[in-house]
Amino acid sequence: MEREMMEFDVVIVGGGPSGLSTACRLMQLAQEKQQELMVCVVEKGSEVGAHILSGAVFEPRALNELFPDWKEKGAPLNTPVTGDEIYYFSSENNAIKLPSLCVPKTMHNEGNFIASMGNMCRWLAEQAEQLGVEIFPGFPAQSVIYNDDGSVGGIITGDMGLDAEGKEKDSYMPGMELRAKYTVFAEGCRGHLGKELISKFNLDADVSPQHYAIGFKEIWDIAPEKHQEGLVVHSAGWPLNDDTGGGGYLYHAENNQVFVGLIIDLSYSNPHLSPFEEFQRYKHHPKISQYLEGGKRVSYGARAISKGGFNSLPKLTMPGALMVGCEAGTMNFAKIKGNHTAMKSGMLAAEAIIEALIENDIVSEEGKQDLTSYTQKFKNSWLYQELYNSRNFGPVMHKFGTFFGGVYNTIDQTFLGGKLPFNFKDDKPDFSQLKLASDAPKIHYSKPDNKLSFDKLSSVFLSNTNHEEDQPCHLKLGDSRIPISVNLAKFNEPAQRYCPAGVYEVEKTEEGDKFVINSQNCIHCKTCDIKDPSQNITWVTPEGTGGPNYPNM
Repeated sequence: MEREMMEFDVVIVGGGPSGLSTACRLMQLAQEKQQELMVCVVEKGSEVGAHILSGAVFEPRALNELFPDWKEKGAPLNTPVTGDEIYYFSSENNAIKLPSLCVPKTMHNEGNFIASMGNMCRWLAEQAEQLGVEIFPGFPAQSVIYNDDGSVGGIITGDMGLDAEGKEKDSYMPGMELRAKYTVFAEGCRGHLGKELISKFNLDADVSPQHYAIGFKEIWDIAPEKHQEGLVVHSAGWPLNDDTGGGGYLYHAENNQVFVGLIIDLSYSNPHLSPFEEFQRYKHHPKISQYLEGGKRVSYGARAISKGGFNSLPKLTMPGALMVGCEAGTMNFAKIKGNHTAMKSGMLAAEAIIEALIENDIVSEEGKQDLTSYTQKFKNSWLYQELYNSRNFGPVMHKFGTFFGGVYNTIDQTFLGGKLPFNFKDDKPDFSQLKLASDAPKIHYSKPDNKLSFDKLSSVFLSNTNHEEDQPCHLKLGDSRIPISVNLAKFNEPAQRYCPAGVYEVEKTEEGDKFVINSQNCIHCKTCDIKDPSQNITWVTPEGTGGPNYPNM
């Protein structure tokens, strides 16, 4: 197929915090060294920020390094944290407030900000464009270009105008080849190209499997008298248990709004569990409902989170390419924060790329471009130290449960700075943890009251999700028989429940059970790609601009 081709020094896949920080730092360093540089960022969302979903309490450490004058430049960080409250929900009606000394130091938020990372990324994109970066929203990276020597040579953007059978419509436009000396993969958690590269180059050979959670978020307008701007509330316990790790949050942002959400580890074992329904239950707890009652829900979304941390970090480089941010799994789950670490990883990648482009002598033994200097910079940075010090946080919680794991982490993180001489690892993949449906207790979920709790379809409506219906399905089944013959038979097909957008259904027909994929509902959370017990679902990019359009998430 004949495709148009453009050549750049650097192509960055993904317009999130890590990708945009890479772009900004590249151009800053190029200007310092008086070098011309051609850098582009491709972003699958309709605009930068459209697919960004994060809590978020933002730690400005990396931003202070990237743009020391960010306040003067108008970065949208307007709500400093004024207080922390952390609760253990012992039941659906009871809560125990934890004293400060009983809370791991990593979860204290002095000096941080409650922020919309979608708006933060829009601001970073403005800075990048002012520095000379070309940004292409609505252009998903469809596939990797491999050079004759096996190295990465760039990416091909998605074809447009194919029908559901993959045939060309009148509007057909082939994707473009974007070739680069270096390609930076910053797709975020469980990026489909990153998944391919990790497998192809065996980047995770010597580490624990990556672990994941699904994070929910809603934005609510609440009554002014209930609003406490700057207050951060975290919780552990109900509705989750030791078999189902995670925790909840409620952040008082500006403009009488709160961000409320629940994070659920995808290592849970009960196939009857519905993460979406657990989130709906969560909002009924008195410590949460006291703020939401009488308010109005204005936005909804969900996204998978890479939470394996230090023990799951893959090799970050391969010939011609680098991996940054949540693509690599740089989130610090001990802080429940990954934006500052993602940004720092991108900045370190930029420094390594600039050195290589100017000196042009950093190659592997085979003569391919493998930027091992990035790995060294990473190891010498505060980012590496931060992830190393929190290496046991997640495995300990999974091994010992919320209470005893919390005790260990409080001692380790608060009093010893992560220096206890133990290494706990969690080497069982999340998808392999499900029990048989017949061996797991069924869970009864109440109907939504449409005041605090809602159904999936009305929630997806608030995410502004849209896909062109007549296009190839972007949720690929390795074997179309498995959902019914294996997953339904063994696990009561958990895709019906773990998907937060109602994408998957099992329909009863005269011919028997039928597995239905409503791909137009997909909010690009990647949970199916992660949790399917048969690893039979592969998420790939749909046509450009498809998916959610989050305004302020």
